[in-house]
Amino acid sequence: MQLKIMPKKKRLSGSRAPLMLFLCQMISALEVPLDPKLLEDLVQPPTITQQSPKDYIIDPRENIVIQCEAKGKPPPSFSWTRNGTHFDIDKDPLVTMKTGSGTLVINIMSEGKAETYEGVYQCTARNERGAAISNNIVVRPSRSPLWTKEKLEPIILQNGQSLVLPCRPPIGLPPAIIFWMDNSFQRLPQNERVSQGLNGDLYFSNVLPEDTREDYICYARFNHTQTIQQKQPISVKVISVDELNDTIAANLSDTEFYGAKASRERPPTLLTPEGNTSHKEELRGNTLSLECIAEGLPTPIIYWIKEDGTLPINRTFYQNFKKTLQITQVSEADSGNYQCIAKNVLGAIHHTISVTVKAAPYWIMAPQNLVLSPGEDGTLICRANGNPKPRISWLTNGVPIEIAPDDPSRKIDGDTIIFSHVQERSSAVYQCNASNEYGYLLANAFVNVLAEPPRILTPANTLYQVIANRPALLDCAFFGSPLPTIEWFKGAKGSALHEDIYVLHENGTLEIPVAQKDSTGTYTCVARNKLGMAKNEVHLEIKDPTRIIKQPEYAVVQRGSTVSFECKVKHDHTLIPTVTWLKDNSELPSDERFTVDKDHLVVADVSDEDGGTYTCVANTTLDHVSASAELSVVDVPDPPFDLELTNQMDKSVQLSWTPGDDNSSPITKFIIEYEDAMHEAGLWHHQAEVSGTQTTAQLKLSPYVNYSFRVMAVNSIGRSLPSEASEQYLTKATEPDTNPTAVEGLGSEPDNLVITWKPLNGFESNGPGLQYKVSWRQKDGDDEWTSVVVANVSKYIVSGTPTFVPYLIKVQALNDMGFAPEPAVVMGHSGEDLPMVAPGNVRVNVVNSTLAEVHWDPVPLKSIRGHLQGYRIYYWKAQSSSKRNRRHIEKKILTYQGSKTHGMLPGLEPFSHYALNVRVVNGKGEGPASPDRVFSTPEGVPSAPSSLKIIEPTRDSLTLEWDPPSHPNGILTEYSLKYQPINSTHELGPLVDLKIPANKTRWTLKNLNFSTRYKFYLYAQTSAGSGSQITEEAITTVDEAMASRQVDIATQGWFIGLMCAVALLILILLIVCFIRRNKGGKYPVKEKEDAHADPEIQPMKEDDGTFGEYRLFSFVSSASF
Repeated sequence: MQLKIMPKKKRLSGSRAPLMLFLCQMISALEVPLDPKLLEDLVQPPTITQQSPKDYIIDPRENIVIQCEAKGKPPPSFSWTRNGTHFDIDKDPLVTMKTGSGTLVINIMSEGKAETYEGVYQCTARNERGAAISNNIVVRPSRSPLWTKEKLEPIILQNGQSLVLPCRPPIGLPPAIIFWMDNSFQRLPQNERVSQGLNGDLYFSNVLPEDTREDYICYARFNHTQTIQQKQPISVKVISVDELNDTIAANLSDTEFYGAKASRERPPTLLTPEGNTSHKEELRGNTLSLECIAEGLPTPIIYWIKEDGTLPINRTFYQNFKKTLQITQVSEADSGNYQCIAKNVLGAIHHTISVTVKAAPYWIMAPQNLVLSPGEDGTLICRANGNPKPRISWLTNGVPIEIAPDDPSRKIDGDTIIFSHVQERSSAVYQCNASNEYGYLLANAFVNVLAEPPRILTPANTLYQVIANRPALLDCAFFGSPLPTIEWFKGAKGSALHEDIYVLHENGTLEIPVAQKDSTGTYTCVARNKLGMAKNEVHLEIKDPTRIIKQPEYAVVQRGSTVSFECKVKHDHTLIPTVTWLKDNSELPSDERFTVDKDHLVVADVSDEDGGTYTCVANTTLDHVSASAELSVVDVPDPPFDLELTNQMDKSVQLSWTPGDDNSSPITKFIIEYEDAMHEAGLWHHQAEVSGTQTTAQLKLSPYVNYSFRVMAVNSIGRSLPSEASEQYLTKATEPDTNPTAVEGLGSEPDNLVITWKPLNGFESNGPGLQYKVSWRQKDGDDEWTSVVVANVSKYIVSGTPTFVPYLIKVQALNDMGFAPEPAVVMGHSGEDLPMVAPGNVRVNVVNSTLAEVHWDPVPLKSIRGHLQGYRIYYWKAQSSSKRNRRHIEKKILTYQGSKTHGMLPGLEPFSHYALNVRVVNGKGEGPASPDRVFSTPEGVPSAPSSLKIIEPTRDSLTLEWDPPSHPNGILTEYSLKYQPINSTHELGPLVDLKIPANKTRWTLKNLNFSTRYKFYLYAQTSAGSGSQITEEAITTVDEAMASRQVDIATQGWFIGLMCAVALLILILLIVCFIRRNKGGKYPVKEKEDAHADPEIQPMKEDDGTFGEYRLFSFVSSASF
């Protein structure tokens, strides 16, 4: 199936017919992938590959080199014309041509002058297939002429006048670069008032006295010859009106006077350009420069607009303090009227510049080389544009086509040459010339008629390795004339590729847009034309992509800490990756703080310079991947600085400061502290906090304080170091504005009143001579206030007071400037004494064997003689009811706060006698005790027996021996013994219950089963009930005859085999259960009773003599209470 030609690539058809591709491509000598073997026997017309510029300015101090390089097959020969006639280089001994090249070397270093070789040169490269020509190369030597000698008179002018210092540099080649300097080679300062114009003149919108100098020098720099020429210095003197008149009178005959205008303010006028309108012409692609310089006083400001349009944003620039407007890369659309406006406070003036953009010729479509086979057709197209429209002319082999030998295969149609049924003699080089008054374009394009069988240039058995899911491009570089058709096959016996997944490019390349693992294999490229066929095999391997499975993560670390970035890479096992770390897309710093291991980059002792983007790059021979993470280095802010106090008032001041560096973490707030150098030197106190965006704070001050301030900045990391302290500021003294706090009146003895307070600190004193006026009187009396002034202390003792009487108290601050405001009155009491009476009517109610409730009547308040703290019960164990012996009396105390008249006594021992009394408590201490009250506690359940052990086991009996409970808590009435057998699967048998007299501590059980484990439970009992149990287990001995039989069985071979089979079966069952459990199965498991369980929660035996299912609901220890 034939496919139509696509501009770049063609997707293969899905038809089952063999895939055929007919390519018609224009082959350029610089683009066709020709290998050296092909070049050896493939003829090709000449092509110019390198030449000197059209306008070639040379350095007259060096040899002249005019370049002309070309390629072709056979290699071309070269010739030159100069000024339109043949240039015979053999006749000039100074001119040589490089071997194998057309480049001319003119040796003027030894003799000769560069001016001798000025002219227009053109190179021709020729072989049997045609001739290519170069541009017309205009060779001119550079020139840097000297300034003409001239006498420059001093310039004297009045302050405020305008001035233009002319430069008028000599005309050089290329034009000189102009700048103004003084005798010390220092550039003269320029600004909106003084600036250099495009023509090199120095313009002053108005002069000032500082413009006076004798060395205004214009310099011209000629870069090509690296020389600088200097104009004669110009002297300028700026004087006042009076000085000007004196100077005119004295020196009129021999001094130039620069205008006699007054130096008053004036509106702008233009120094350049002149008039209201002007015209500017520029070529397309150049930079348009428009200039307006105005004079006036004050100095005018320049503005630019484009009439009926806007200035192009990205191509508009202002130079020379906006006096020059520049538009880069101008086009015809930039033509139009541009207006400059000069303004000052007295008026404005404008100038309109009409801009026309012309264009030297530029290519729309340059002719391209043609490679045709005999009998084929083709075209050469040469299209150019310009303003004015360029004229197109054709040459063939360097000769105007009108006078060149006729070729019946070609036809000229304006900018197109049409070829039909070409033959080998049609090969030639054609030149297209597009020219107008602003320049020309010249392009060479050959027509090469060849008859060549197909050749495949891609090396055979080339191996391509491609990452999966990426495009695979299999090359099949080919050549042939006529142009061969290309088809691809996969595998040794595969059919032509026609799947939708393939794309065939015009250059023969097969593209697999998304290569998969099954794309691996051998591919064959076949090229055919009418002269023959060629084929080539290539191989494709698909590799797994390289991936970063653990990427580095964004990190914020504090300066001086250590940070680690992780980068784990997964790759194809046949590829060897290299992992490289970059910082900000550059190599890591050469610093031992940076360490790289297999998967990590570690940066120790991080500094501010370490912040940035860290990139992990994993490279293989086929692909590379990267992942980046940002490192932000933060720290506490640097301290603020430049603290300044302003607006200093009696009770306020404004503090301002300059923040330090926030170290990449924004400052959230500033903390202001103060030091009182007068009262607490060296101690800093909190003054205020302000937002992190503020740099000033209005601070409230207290009188009579010598302030210094410091500021700390706070960010998310922490607090900065304090700033340097501000200057000191002493506020004026005044009377105190606050009184002491925490005023109290409490007696330390029954006949005094101790008045205490928290004194003012030095900061609060507001002035010198701080004292306190202490006043008091009885609350319920009619006495006047008694007052005393004391020094700066914190207490005063009033003696001779009645016991525990309420007093009214106040403490007032004063200093040398006066009294503080009237203080608040507080109430206190004179000293307390011990209570005089005991609580009465004490009653005890026994609640149970460990708890009793006590009641009493309150003591009258007057008898308490102080602040009631509460009541205190003393109680102790008087005598044991069971043993009737005296014991050491240990009294216990319980205190009940406040005015309570009853309380509970917990933790009593059962079956005991207790005594108690009650006392009232005030701030001084306890009052007398009430009469003792005696009470008894009832019996309680005993504790567990102290021990239980099994002794003297026999075949059918066990003897139990125990110790009585350590806490009987009453009179023991009996012991309860329960026991039951335990079989080999830990199941419990029937429970037997025995009652044992209380005076027994040993008991023998008979008629037990031989070789059987039994569990025993022993309780003690009082009249209150059973106490806690103690448990033990024991086994009866084995019958000797039975033991003998068991030994005999165990030694039999059949028994050993049976046991092995059972063991194997159990192992298999365990494996099956394990597999089912791992698959998520659940198994009903019968819970077995723990060997230490309480028999009270066991199920009874069923009617058929078997034991019911036992479930353990709780665990009871063997000695629980």
